[in-house]
Amino acid sequence: MANVRAGGGSSSQGLGEHRWLLPLFVGSGCAALIYEIVWFQSLQLVVGASAVSLGVLLATFMGGMCLGSIAFPWLVSRSWHPLRVYAALELLIGLLAIGILFVLPSVEAFYLGMFSSTHSGSSGSAQANIMLRAVVAGVCLLPPTILMGATLPAIARWFESNRNGAYQTGLFYTANIIGAVAGCLGASFYLLRLYDMVIATYVAVTINAAVAAIGFIASRWLAYTPNCPEDGTGSIQNSRVVIDGDVLEAEQGMNAKPLGNRVAYWAIALSGFSALGAEVVWTRELSLLLGASVYTFSLILAVFLVALGIGSSLGASWARQTTQPAMAFAACQLGAAFGVAWAAWIMAESLPYWPIDASLTQSPWHTFQLDIVRVAWAVFPAALFWGSSFPLALSTAAKNQDPAKLVAGVYAANTLGAIAGAIGASWFAIPMLGIQHSHQLLLGSLLGSATCLIVLSNAKQHIAGRVWLGMVTCSLIFIAISIPKPPVGLAAYGRYLVTWMSDLPEYLYSEDGLSASIAVSETSDGVRNFHVSGKVVASSEAQDMRLQRMLGHLPALMCAEPKSVLIVGCGAGVTAGSFVAYPSIVRIVICEIEPLIPQAAGEYFSDFNHAIMSDPRLEIVLDDARHFLLTTDEKFDIITSDPIHPWVKGAAALYSKQYFDLCREHLKPGGIATQWVPLYESSLEAVKSEVATFFEAFPEGTIWANDDANGGYDLVMLGQAGAPSFDLEAIDQRLSGDNYSAVADSLSAVGLRDPLYLAKNYGGSKPELAEWLSDAVINTDVNLRLQYSAGWALNRYTGPEIRASMLPYIKYPEKLFAGKPAELRALKAWIESNSSGN
Repeated sequence: MANVRAGGGSSSQGLGEHRWLLPLFVGSGCAALIYEIVWFQSLQLVVGASAVSLGVLLATFMGGMCLGSIAFPWLVSRSWHPLRVYAALELLIGLLAIGILFVLPSVEAFYLGMFSSTHSGSSGSAQANIMLRAVVAGVCLLPPTILMGATLPAIARWFESNRNGAYQTGLFYTANIIGAVAGCLGASFYLLRLYDMVIATYVAVTINAAVAAIGFIASRWLAYTPNCPEDGTGSIQNSRVVIDGDVLEAEQGMNAKPLGNRVAYWAIALSGFSALGAEVVWTRELSLLLGASVYTFSLILAVFLVALGIGSSLGASWARQTTQPAMAFAACQLGAAFGVAWAAWIMAESLPYWPIDASLTQSPWHTFQLDIVRVAWAVFPAALFWGSSFPLALSTAAKNQDPAKLVAGVYAANTLGAIAGAIGASWFAIPMLGIQHSHQLLLGSLLGSATCLIVLSNAKQHIAGRVWLGMVTCSLIFIAISIPKPPVGLAAYGRYLVTWMSDLPEYLYSEDGLSASIAVSETSDGVRNFHVSGKVVASSEAQDMRLQRMLGHLPALMCAEPKSVLIVGCGAGVTAGSFVAYPSIVRIVICEIEPLIPQAAGEYFSDFNHAIMSDPRLEIVLDDARHFLLTTDEKFDIITSDPIHPWVKGAAALYSKQYFDLCREHLKPGGIATQWVPLYESSLEAVKSEVATFFEAFPEGTIWANDDANGGYDLVMLGQAGAPSFDLEAIDQRLSGDNYSAVADSLSAVGLRDPLYLAKNYGGSKPELAEWLSDAVINTDVNLRLQYSAGWALNRYTGPEIRASMLPYIKYPEKLFAGKPAELRALKAWIESNSSGN
């Protein structure tokens, strides 16, 4: 092992006595990932969860780290003890994290005020809207992330700017990644599942404080002498570097590296571009296969980080041993290219067809075991080579210079490439090229990185190696051309694709969008399905049609002469189309986050949604619904929400008390809000949370059931500012009039023309269900607990049992219904009989 001395200062045998400092970087990485998850979750509530908003948040987070790494060597003197600087950075990060908790409400108020004053709904305001989102992200994220970016260059000053220094820095980088894995899993599977974002923040702050305290204490008894000290002009003095007994003299102006820094920086930037781009593409594809829950996203990130950490450790050892780090770096880039091709093939041709039925077990732990294996099988090879690339890039660019500048330059280049890869993949590559061609683009960037290193390397004595690597490059070009396209069935049925293999439908449409993959299919019996990200979210099947029209017709029949409606979540457009038939309606607004969905709904479901997409009263708002309500002053007679399942990452924000309060605030006097609640792919705990949270905002709300032959299927919650009223006789008279003949036909098509039959779907109210809801957890913006409890049960189909647990508490509501005495007696008898189980 190398014995290194620089400038007559610190020495170590490998890491020697400083090896025990590695846990500090484990703690640092753990806290950083907890912050990342918490800050993204909280800021999405403000700026929205659209692809644009997520891109802005990611760019700001990583951009801050890039700025911190670049600025540190120029702003912090080399004479300062690295451990004291590192400890101070950790302490300041913790303090800023606490500050964000208190500053965010003020930033939110400023943003909403500015956005409302500039938003005009036209494309001309798009740039201003993105800038406002960036201001919020910058105010909250830049200060702490700049400090986070400075931590690695700070600790790098403990080592030399040579191969052994690259090895040592690489091990600290590995330790940081190990901590990131712990933070990722700890936040998702424990802190946020059982507590909330405030508790998670304070846990991370405590870790920062502990790391800072240990760093300050250690700096008192660990001496430090700057490597390559500055002279009066700031240039590097002569230094002597001893490696395994060989003495290298590094005079001022001499450069012992075999490769220009620019080549190394461009190569590691392309590596970062491909790595983060691939993570985005693979997360999209794997979330189709595993289900897009918070746990799936955490597992994908954790496996990716584990592979990076192992690769970084291996690359660090390789960097210390090789005399040609540039060629080793090039080999890693080619290895990553093979890994990308492997992942593309595995996720398209192998994993979707593994004989796994996700509904066979109700234990999430069994599911997670399978998920980890499948994710690792796909992404591990490429991520391993990407992890190895960082220390090899350090070794390639190494020269006699401030170690912090070396690490900062490589780290910044890698981060800038990562920002471009993440935004480029999510905003452009996936929606414009599709997943197949996105893989080819990523593979091409890796080939470009390897080619730069091979062609521009000065290692002329290794011509044979360069020829061999050139042949590998040519074979990769052939492989890139052969990368397969993911099966349409993956976008349609996701984790249940294998169960449909014996009766696959005809696929009419399939496309990858900004935030989701869309498909439309038709079965042999004529049922048309609308698929979003591996799930059937709407269909022409009787059960689904009844639910979709109940969401629209229930509030419209109970609301006197509704004029304006807001539909949250387009789906197949059936709910929105329910309002087309009402003569009093003058304005219909659909808020949808994915631009492809309204297009597909208009083309393939016009026969079922009353051609809503061509109705002149319609306006489509392409935004996160919560963000739209936060930034508009408009009020509606009806707001109906049919978002995706609450276990889908981010969807719980449309089931929170604050969201329901927003809906109430945007209702006109006498207005009505409806909300969909699925009983399948859910749990009793999750359903109770959804119902209790809705009743917090609408204390006089009611529940309406959409049962199937086997019992519970889904529910419609209905809330009104004031006491609701369902007058059977008045509704029947309206439906019998000429102006409402189209409404009557729309209801008749799903078996709901008879007001008495519609009333029999009554499923309870807050006073009746108080005991049933006694242990319910309210889903709030601070905890968003619902996405964790629902995600824990996404493979369960216990709807009948959940519905049965509600029935004993349901009583006939004397004040809700009005009409002819005979009809009311029949309705009362039916509700009481149904609730008793007869």
